[in-house]
Amino acid sequence: MIPAAFFLVLGAVIFVIGVIGVLVRREAIVIFMCIEMMLSAVGITLVAASCYLHSFDGVLFLFFAMTVAAAEAAVGLAIFVLLYRTRKTVRADEINLLRW
Repeated sequence: MIPAAFFLVLGAVIFVIGVIGVLVRREAIVIFMCIEMMLSAVGITLVAASCYLHSFDGVLFLFFAMTVAAAEAAVGLAIFVLLYRTRKTVRADEINLLRW
C-alpha cells in the first residue's frame, strides 16, 4: 500500500506548480488552468487525508468542491469567450475592463 505521505507530497508539488503557473504566465486561459490544477491538488490532499483518517468526510467535501469547480469552469470559459470577442485577446496584461 502506498503511504499517505506520498499523496500529500504529490498534492503539494502540483499545488506549487499551479502557483508558479499563475504567477509566471500571461494568458488568462493558462492562468485559469493553473488555478484548476491547484484545486485538483487540494482534492488529492483531501482524499489522502480521508484515507489516512479512515473517514469519508474528505471525499464528500471533494465531491462538492468538484461540483463548484465545474460551475466555475463553465462561467470562466464563458467570460473568456466574451473577452475574446470584444477585445480580440485573452492576455491578462492587455485586458483593462475599466477603460473602453
